[in-house]
Amino acid sequence: MKLPAYEHKAQYYETDQMGIIHHSNYIRWFEEARVSLMEQMGVGYDRMEAEGIMSPVLAVTCEYKSMTRFGETVDIHTEITKYDGIRLELSYEIMDHTTCELRCRASSRHCFMEKDGGNLVSLKKSRPKFHTLFMKAIAEAE
Repeated sequence: MKLPAYEHKAQYYETDQMGIIHHSNYIRWFEEARVSLMEQMGVGYDRMEAEGIMSPVLAVTCEYKSMTRFGETVDIHTEITKYDGIRLELSYEIMDHTTCELRCRASSRHCFMEKDGGNLVSLKKSRPKFHTLFMKAIAEAE
């Protein structure tokens, strides 16, 4: 089962003086898509945080291919590219909803930490139900 792309309609406040979406907003869109993906997997951030787990961003890379303008809708295809129970890597492709033109390609890296202590956490060991949901989503995407 491949999870559907996250859809986002570009808002006016996201534009810059040139009338295009400011590059920093793509990072926010990745987060929206990541949160949506995790919710669809059954591992929503709210659920993880309720169990004392945080997942901070370690790195983001982004390559812009074409511009997005106010009012356009984009599809954000998000995929888990690496997961070991402690760290998570995702890839993103933002495509124009109508033309399928590639807007940008990106990736992000995350880790799992205890909310209170800030120590790294192995979901496989400390939260096996979350680990199982990640493994299931990866298997179903293949």
